Amino acid sequence: MDTSKRQFLKKMTGLTAGASLIPVTQVQAAPDTSGKRYGMVIDLRKCIGCQACTVSCSMENLPPVGQFRTTVQQYEVQVENHDIPTQVMLPRLCNHCANPPCIPVCPTQATYQRDDGIVVVDNQQCVGCAYCVQACPYDARFINHDTQTADKCTFCVHRLEVGLLPACVESCVGGARIIGDLNDPGSQARRLLTDHADDIKVLKPEQGTSPQVYYIGLGDEFLERIDGQPGLWSPSHA
Repeated sequence: MDTSKRQFLKKMTGLTAGASLIPVTQVQAAPDTSGKRYGMVIDLRKCIGCQACTVSCSMENLPPVGQFRTTVQQYEVQVENHDIPTQVMLPRLCNHCANPPCIPVCPTQATYQRDDGIVVVDNQQCVGCAYCVQACPYDARFINHDTQTADKCTFCVHRLEVGLLPACVESCVGGARIIGDLNDPGSQARRLLTDHADDIKVLKPEQGTSPQVYYIGLGDEFLERIDGQPGLWSPSHA
Protein backbone atom coordinates (compact mmCIF):
# COMPACT_ATOMS: atom_id res chain seq x y z
CA MET A 1 0.00 0.00 0.00
CA ASP A 2 1.47 3.36 -0.94
CA THR A 3 2.03 6.11 1.62
CA SER A 4 -0.78 8.35 0.41
CA LYS A 5 -3.37 5.55 0.62
CA ARG A 6 -2.12 4.50 4.07
CA GLN A 7 -2.44 8.08 5.33
CA PHE A 8 -5.92 8.37 3.84
CA LEU A 9 -7.10 5.18 5.54
CA LYS A 10 -5.77 6.39 8.88
CA LYS A 11 -7.88 9.51 8.53
CA MET A 12 -10.89 7.45 7.53
CA THR A 13 -10.88 4.93 10.41
CA GLY A 14 -13.46 7.00 12.21
CA LEU A 15 -15.75 7.15 9.22
CA THR A 16 -18.61 4.68 9.30
CA ALA A 17 -20.21 3.22 6.19
CA GLY A 18 -23.13 5.52 6.91
CA ALA A 19 -20.77 8.46 6.37
CA SER A 20 -21.15 9.88 9.88
CA LEU A 21 -17.93 11.03 11.53
CA ILE A 22 -17.19 9.65 14.99
CA PRO A 23 -15.26 12.09 17.19
CA VAL A 24 -11.83 10.76 18.08
CA THR A 25 -12.65 11.04 21.78
CA GLN A 26 -15.37 8.39 21.35
CA VAL A 27 -13.12 5.79 19.74
CA GLN A 28 -12.13 3.08 22.18
CA ALA A 29 -8.56 1.92 22.69
CA ALA A 30 -7.43 -0.86 20.42
CA PRO A 31 -8.90 -4.12 21.74
CA ASP A 32 -6.67 -6.94 22.95
CA THR A 33 -6.59 -9.57 20.22
CA SER A 34 -4.65 -12.19 22.18
CA GLY A 35 -6.55 -15.46 22.27
CA LYS A 36 -9.08 -14.28 19.69
CA ARG A 37 -9.95 -15.96 16.43
CA TYR A 38 -11.96 -13.76 14.10
CA GLY A 39 -14.45 -15.34 11.75
CA MET A 40 -17.54 -14.31 9.81
CA VAL A 41 -20.97 -15.87 9.52
CA ILE A 42 -23.03 -14.97 6.44
CA ASP A 43 -26.75 -15.67 6.62
CA LEU A 44 -27.85 -16.10 3.02
CA ARG A 45 -31.48 -15.97 4.09
CA LYS A 46 -30.97 -12.27 4.82
CA CYS A 47 -28.81 -11.25 1.87
CA ILE A 48 -30.80 -9.35 -0.76
CA GLY A 49 -27.92 -8.71 -3.16
CA CYS A 50 -28.03 -4.94 -2.74
CA GLN A 51 -24.22 -4.64 -3.05
CA ALA A 52 -24.04 -2.21 -0.12
CA CYS A 53 -21.16 -4.31 1.20
CA THR A 54 -19.33 -4.07 -2.11
CA VAL A 55 -19.70 -0.30 -2.27
CA SER A 56 -18.80 0.35 1.37
CA CYS A 57 -15.74 -1.90 1.10
CA SER A 58 -14.56 -0.02 -1.97
CA MET A 59 -15.08 3.33 -0.26
CA GLU A 60 -13.22 2.16 2.83
CA ASN A 61 -10.28 0.35 1.25
CA LEU A 62 -9.97 2.15 -2.11
CA PRO A 63 -9.10 -0.68 -4.49
CA PRO A 64 -8.69 0.35 -8.15
CA VAL A 65 -11.83 0.79 -10.24
CA GLY A 66 -13.10 -2.59 -11.35
CA GLN A 67 -11.35 -4.54 -8.57
CA PHE A 68 -13.12 -5.64 -5.41
CA ARG A 69 -12.16 -7.15 -2.06
CA THR A 70 -15.69 -8.44 -1.58
CA THR A 71 -18.79 -8.63 -3.69
CA VAL A 72 -22.13 -10.40 -3.86
CA GLN A 73 -22.45 -12.66 -6.87
CA GLN A 74 -25.90 -13.50 -8.17
CA TYR A 75 -26.66 -16.87 -9.70
CA GLU A 76 -29.62 -18.62 -11.23
CA VAL A 77 -29.91 -22.16 -9.95
CA GLN A 78 -32.33 -24.74 -11.28
CA VAL A 79 -34.05 -26.37 -8.33
CA GLU A 80 -35.54 -29.83 -8.65
CA ASN A 81 -39.32 -29.83 -9.25
CA HIS A 82 -39.29 -26.08 -10.02
CA ASP A 83 -39.76 -24.73 -13.54
CA ILE A 84 -38.36 -21.28 -12.78
CA PRO A 85 -34.69 -20.96 -11.72
CA THR A 86 -34.06 -19.68 -8.21
CA GLN A 87 -32.00 -16.53 -7.70
CA VAL A 88 -29.15 -17.14 -5.26
CA MET A 89 -27.04 -14.36 -3.72
CA LEU A 90 -23.55 -15.48 -2.77
CA PRO A 91 -21.26 -13.03 -0.94
CA ARG A 92 -17.60 -13.74 -1.67
CA LEU A 93 -14.47 -12.59 0.17
CA CYS A 94 -11.23 -13.90 1.63
CA ASN A 95 -12.03 -16.85 3.89
CA HIS A 96 -9.15 -16.19 6.32
CA CYS A 97 -8.50 -19.91 6.41
CA ALA A 98 -7.09 -21.62 9.47
CA ASN A 99 -4.81 -23.44 7.01
CA PRO A 100 -4.26 -20.76 4.34
CA PRO A 101 -2.63 -22.09 1.15
CA CYS A 102 -1.58 -18.57 0.17
CA ILE A 103 1.06 -18.33 2.92
CA PRO A 104 3.52 -21.14 2.13
CA VAL A 105 3.77 -20.18 -1.56
CA CYS A 106 4.79 -16.57 -0.85
CA PRO A 107 8.54 -16.28 -1.60
CA THR A 108 8.98 -13.10 0.47
CA GLN A 109 6.68 -13.94 3.40
CA ALA A 110 4.61 -10.88 2.53
CA THR A 111 1.44 -12.85 3.22
CA TYR A 112 1.10 -13.93 6.82
CA GLN A 113 -1.50 -14.75 9.46
CA ARG A 114 -1.95 -12.67 12.58
CA ASP A 115 -2.45 -14.22 16.00
CA ASP A 116 -6.18 -13.45 15.71
CA GLY A 117 -6.43 -15.49 12.49
CA ILE A 118 -6.70 -12.62 10.03
CA VAL A 119 -4.61 -13.15 6.90
CA VAL A 120 -2.94 -9.97 5.68
CA VAL A 121 -0.42 -8.81 3.08
CA ASP A 122 2.63 -6.65 3.76
CA ASN A 123 2.70 -4.50 0.65
CA GLN A 124 6.24 -3.39 1.40
CA GLN A 125 7.46 -6.99 1.01
CA CYS A 126 5.11 -8.19 -1.74
CA VAL A 127 6.75 -8.41 -5.17
CA GLY A 128 3.53 -9.05 -7.08
CA CYS A 129 4.48 -12.53 -8.25
CA ALA A 130 0.83 -13.66 -7.92
CA TYR A 131 1.71 -17.06 -6.50
CA CYS A 132 -0.78 -16.46 -3.70
CA VAL A 133 -3.46 -15.45 -6.22
CA GLN A 134 -3.05 -18.79 -7.95
CA ALA A 135 -2.94 -20.73 -4.68
CA CYS A 136 -6.22 -19.33 -3.32
CA PRO A 137 -9.05 -21.76 -4.12
CA TYR A 138 -11.67 -19.06 -3.49
CA ASP A 139 -10.57 -16.50 -6.11
CA ALA A 140 -10.35 -14.03 -3.25
CA ARG A 141 -7.02 -12.41 -4.19
CA PHE A 142 -5.92 -10.16 -7.02
CA ILE A 143 -2.96 -8.06 -8.05
CA ASN A 144 -3.85 -4.46 -7.35
CA HIS A 145 -3.54 -2.49 -10.59
CA ASP A 146 -2.22 0.57 -8.76
CA THR A 147 0.26 -0.95 -6.33
CA GLN A 148 1.15 -4.07 -8.36
CA THR A 149 0.99 -6.05 -5.12
CA ALA A 150 -1.41 -8.69 -3.80
CA ASP A 151 -4.70 -7.36 -2.45
CA LYS A 152 -7.71 -8.90 -0.74
CA CYS A 153 -10.20 -8.61 2.11
CA THR A 154 -8.60 -8.09 5.51
CA PHE A 155 -11.81 -8.09 7.59
CA CYS A 156 -11.05 -4.33 7.73
CA VAL A 157 -8.47 -5.05 10.41
CA HIS A 158 -7.70 -1.35 10.72
CA ARG A 159 -11.29 -0.81 11.85
CA LEU A 160 -11.37 -3.81 14.19
CA GLU A 161 -8.27 -2.51 15.91
CA VAL A 162 -10.09 0.66 16.95
CA GLY A 163 -13.29 -1.08 17.99
CA LEU A 164 -15.26 -0.65 14.76
CA LEU A 165 -16.95 -3.23 12.56
CA PRO A 166 -15.71 -4.01 9.04
CA ALA A 167 -17.30 -1.74 6.45
CA CYS A 168 -19.23 -4.59 4.84
CA VAL A 169 -20.72 -5.71 8.16
CA GLU A 170 -21.71 -2.21 9.20
CA SER A 171 -23.37 -1.42 5.87
CA CYS A 172 -25.30 -4.69 5.42
CA VAL A 173 -28.94 -3.60 5.41
CA GLY A 174 -30.23 -7.09 6.11
CA GLY A 175 -27.75 -7.91 8.85
CA ALA A 176 -26.53 -10.88 6.84
CA ARG A 177 -22.86 -10.49 7.79
CA ILE A 178 -21.76 -11.09 11.36
CA ILE A 179 -18.15 -11.00 12.51
CA GLY A 180 -16.84 -12.00 15.90
CA ASP A 181 -14.41 -13.93 18.03
CA LEU A 182 -15.05 -17.60 17.34
CA ASN A 183 -13.21 -18.50 20.55
CA ASP A 184 -15.74 -16.52 22.60
CA PRO A 185 -18.86 -18.61 23.33
CA GLY A 186 -20.77 -15.40 24.00
CA SER A 187 -20.05 -13.72 20.67
CA GLN A 188 -22.90 -13.50 18.18
CA ALA A 189 -20.85 -15.27 15.52
CA ARG A 190 -20.08 -18.19 17.84
CA ARG A 191 -23.72 -18.43 18.95
CA LEU A 192 -24.88 -18.56 15.33
CA LEU A 193 -22.47 -21.39 14.58
CA THR A 194 -23.84 -23.28 17.57
CA ASP A 195 -27.52 -22.55 16.97
CA HIS A 196 -27.36 -23.38 13.25
CA ALA A 197 -24.82 -26.19 13.43
CA ASP A 198 -26.88 -28.39 11.09
CA ASP A 199 -27.08 -25.69 8.43
CA ILE A 200 -23.54 -24.28 8.55
CA LYS A 201 -21.43 -24.82 5.44
CA VAL A 202 -18.21 -23.51 3.98
CA LEU A 203 -17.01 -23.20 0.41
CA LYS A 204 -14.84 -25.99 -0.97
CA PRO A 205 -14.41 -27.97 2.27
CA GLU A 206 -12.53 -30.65 0.35
CA GLN A 207 -9.59 -28.26 0.00
CA GLY A 208 -8.72 -28.74 3.67
CA THR A 209 -8.16 -25.01 4.24
CA SER A 210 -10.63 -24.73 7.17
CA PRO A 211 -12.32 -21.51 6.01
CA GLN A 212 -13.36 -19.12 8.75
CA VAL A 213 -16.20 -17.65 6.68
CA TYR A 214 -19.32 -19.70 7.31
CA TYR A 215 -22.62 -19.66 5.44
CA ILE A 216 -26.13 -20.31 6.70
CA GLY A 217 -28.45 -21.51 3.94
CA LEU A 218 -25.77 -22.38 1.39
CA GLY A 219 -26.99 -24.86 -1.22
CA ASP A 220 -25.03 -27.97 -2.05
CA GLU A 221 -24.59 -26.57 -5.57
CA PHE A 222 -21.93 -24.22 -4.20
CA LEU A 223 -19.90 -26.48 -1.94
CA GLU A 224 -17.28 -27.78 -4.34
CA ARG A 225 -17.86 -25.43 -7.27
CA ILE A 226 -20.10 -22.59 -8.27
CA ASP A 227 -22.91 -24.49 -9.98
CA GLY A 228 -25.40 -22.15 -11.60
CA GLN A 229 -25.88 -19.57 -14.32
CA PRO A 230 -24.25 -16.22 -13.46
CA GLY A 231 -26.66 -13.35 -13.06
CA LEU A 232 -26.31 -9.59 -13.32
CA TRP A 233 -23.58 -9.14 -10.69
CA SER A 234 -21.64 -12.32 -11.37
CA PRO A 235 -18.51 -13.03 -13.39
CA SER A 236 -18.78 -15.44 -16.27
CA HIS A 237 -17.10 -18.10 -14.17
CA ALA A 238 -15.85 -18.66 -10.63
